[in-house]
Amino acid sequence: MQSASLRQDARVIGLVGLAHGVSHFYHLLLAAVFPWLKPAFDLTYSQLGLLMTVFFIVSGVGQALAGFVVDRVGASRVLMGGLALLGVAALLLAGAQDYPMLLCGSLIAGMGNAVFHPADYTILNQRVSKARLAHGFSVHGVSGSLGWAAAPVFLGGVAAMSDWRTAVLAAAAIPSTMLLLVFLNRAALRADPPARVKPGQKEESAFAFLRLPTVWMCFSFFFLSSIALAGIQSFASSSLVAMYHVSLASATTAYTAFMLASAGGMLAGGFIAARALNHDRIITIAFAFAAALAVLLAMALTPGWMVVPLMAAIGFASGVAGPSRDLLIRSAAPSNATGRVFGVVYSGLDTGLAVGPLMFGAMMDADRPSWVFLCVGLFYALSIATAVSVGVSKRPQGLQKA
Repeated sequence: MQSASLRQDARVIGLVGLAHGVSHFYHLLLAAVFPWLKPAFDLTYSQLGLLMTVFFIVSGVGQALAGFVVDRVGASRVLMGGLALLGVAALLLAGAQDYPMLLCGSLIAGMGNAVFHPADYTILNQRVSKARLAHGFSVHGVSGSLGWAAAPVFLGGVAAMSDWRTAVLAAAAIPSTMLLLVFLNRAALRADPPARVKPGQKEESAFAFLRLPTVWMCFSFFFLSSIALAGIQSFASSSLVAMYHVSLASATTAYTAFMLASAGGMLAGGFIAARALNHDRIITIAFAFAAALAVLLAMALTPGWMVVPLMAAIGFASGVAGPSRDLLIRSAAPSNATGRVFGVVYSGLDTGLAVGPLMFGAMMDADRPSWVFLCVGLFYALSIATAVSVGVSKRPQGLQKA
């Protein structure tokens, strides 16, 4: 029986993890081919940036709404719908003839991306045993990082060998294949139906969870921490070149080290979170370490060769916090509103990723590259306060005093 349970958990975790990797791959579907898109359509950098802003705004708003749909019709159906939309978006983008078509494709891709967090976390919470849930969250986070890492390699490689349209068209096969896998395994991924109201019991409003302060503290956590992530994703390489006078190749290597170490940190964080009682304390230690290293980078006191190991250490520390973060949010979610809570909370991620590049870009335009890492450290530190607030509110009164 235990062996069957292990196989079931591994099957669900693997399928949800793969789907999440597809979602993160599509975050960079257009960004990875920007060098080809710019001359092909004679676009400015602002126009290119708007494509990403449209994607994340639509995804952020859609994510909050998708949670309600997940709780109403089931997570696996919504997940399949999202995968289908990603495939349609890639086909539209591959055939785009002007900028409005690119915007339309980005909008549809954002709609597809919106479903993954509420659907994924609902499936994991309802179909994976509690003992392995931390590992499920860990794999979910790692797969997302690997999706980010794979997109530039795949799309850039195909575009370099042929053209950007072929690269985007080839990418359409990825969500299509994943859609087939999810459909064939839909029984294993089917989440529990919504709880029925007992006779004489008053039905709670679908929006009742929005009155919980912990939900908005979790949203704030994602918003603040994703601004820090946006700074690293968007301008870490440029900032390191300006501050340390290292080559662009070295700075890019430092960013790659951050992403790979982040994935490793998430794996380690899964084992730590599975044994931890107070997940906010794990987040506090990990983010405090990451914030301190970011400030150290901003001060430019270390030699240039140190940027790679320091970026890797920041990535590992922030990755360790991932599974504890997801378990903390799970503790704040009512059992009958998992999709809605994760949808609203994770919309903070897209909001931060939409806002962050604009803010950090202004710093770079003002020739203040050190401010990028100073603010990364600041937003990591601010995230700690929100995590602690959630953790304290969920602990029994006696443990809070201890």
